[in-house]
Amino acid sequence: MDQEYMAGDGEGAGRRRFLAIATGAATAAGLGTVAGCASGDAGGANMVDGAGSGKNPKPSGAPGKDGPHGFDVKAENARPANADWHVTKAGPARAIEGFADKVSVLPGESFGLHVSTTAPRFTVSAYRMGWYGGARARLVWRSEALPGVRQPEHTVDPGTRMVRTRWARTTTVETKDWPEGCYLLRLDAQGGEGQRFVPVTVRSAATTGRTVVVNAVATWQAYNRWGGYGSYDGPNGGYASRSLAVSFDRPYEYDDGAGLFLVYEAPLLALAERLGIPLAYTTTTDVAREKRLLEGASAVLSLGHDEYWSPEQRAHFTAARDAGTNIAILGANCCFRRIRLEPSDLGPDRTLVCYKSSYDQDPGFKRGHPATVDFRSPPAADPESSLLGVIYDGYPVDAPYIVTNPGHWLFEGTGAKAGDRFAHLVGVEYDKVNTGFPTPRPIEILAHSPVVCEGRPSHQDTAYYTVPSGAGVFATGTMRWVEALDATGDGRSGANHGLDARSGALTTRVTENLLRTFAAGPAGRTHPAQDNVKAVYGGS
Repeated sequence: MDQEYMAGDGEGAGRRRFLAIATGAATAAGLGTVAGCASGDAGGANMVDGAGSGKNPKPSGAPGKDGPHGFDVKAENARPANADWHVTKAGPARAIEGFADKVSVLPGESFGLHVSTTAPRFTVSAYRMGWYGGARARLVWRSEALPGVRQPEHTVDPGTRMVRTRWARTTTVETKDWPEGCYLLRLDAQGGEGQRFVPVTVRSAATTGRTVVVNAVATWQAYNRWGGYGSYDGPNGGYASRSLAVSFDRPYEYDDGAGLFLVYEAPLLALAERLGIPLAYTTTTDVAREKRLLEGASAVLSLGHDEYWSPEQRAHFTAARDAGTNIAILGANCCFRRIRLEPSDLGPDRTLVCYKSSYDQDPGFKRGHPATVDFRSPPAADPESSLLGVIYDGYPVDAPYIVTNPGHWLFEGTGAKAGDRFAHLVGVEYDKVNTGFPTPRPIEILAHSPVVCEGRPSHQDTAYYTVPSGAGVFATGTMRWVEALDATGDGRSGANHGLDARSGALTTRVTENLLRTFAAGPAGRTHPAQDNVKAVYGGS
């Protein structure tokens, strides 16, 4: 463990700038100097039928009965699509916005929607997100016009600087006949004065025999600065003014209320549903709460930006791996921050506590709960590499992705050769194999890409390891993997970090190979890892 690069939590402004770099979000522009490339801290140096009726649209080509793996993804995606799901008229900042009082529900359960708007009336449209022939959404339900009200201003807790809303429930949404999946509810203010999204997951009750898509809602919320505060900084951009706890009882600021879903998760969801493999759907908070949720799952997917984990979530992922469930880490900087979930006035697990370097001030820590500090940091350091195989090494970087093991089964059909370079695919954060931290063996490095992170030379690694249970664990080692699935063109426009169609084709084929193999059962039984760390790094 190299202490030279183990910095503290650093400036919040740098981490806010990180999100601008990572997603291209204009909302974070002008935040000053990017915090440093510190391996110890992610923050751097320190109509459809029935539309408008208020009822579910009449089923058309309804999915068949659940097969042996549960929900029929192929049948669902064969249903008529609705390509008009996007927010196209966002309107002023507070024209309309809202949140659900449950992060997820089982099919048929209800949830409350809390909406604030300057419009006299508005509607709610529930879009199930997936493939749908490339349209990526299907309208499942639309409300009647509902009366609009401007809800009270938020408050900020003086102790934790947590933004609180005490908005009244605007309406109750019933999910009868809603299929399992990831949803964006679109709020449309009357007259087109504004639109916003509200995400919610209709989760699967069981995951046996399925590949589990896990929405990283804890990380979405940590980066949420609605109300002026998030887990990295407050209104003045300083780390010291950050929230020590954040609440799900508020809208998401980014991507018109969608949080981090559209950049880091939707492209992978579309690909998985296009393949038609058996899928299940859940969130990080559900995995943390339900000890047996992942039992019997074929695979579990951590998507593009999944940084904030509770000890319970990590324990349940680890237990699943040790029982033969494959794990795919399709991002970087995963499982980095240790959090604690607490209730809010609206229900359980709606407050995310993460004191970071101030963990000793945490009342929960004083009561005996684990410190809400980085997993690799004391007290009770438990580096994430023991689960992931790779470990977070720093940001910001923008570097070519270099294939070094083209004969690996994951590269089958890509045409990739040793030394092939894919511009901009490594960024904005990256991971590597570092045997100075706990590292499962055998582990096989597929891509080994030189980076220079604020003057410090290092490498990014894509890696795959297997364990005695037969499970395979794959980690991309770059945050841009899921985003790259949608890359097209020659990259010259500079959009999407300059990622081009070559990167899109590579990541898509590798991910298809991964998902199909992982869906078939414990990958290590048919594709055991061949350790090559010494050959790549020249050490142990």
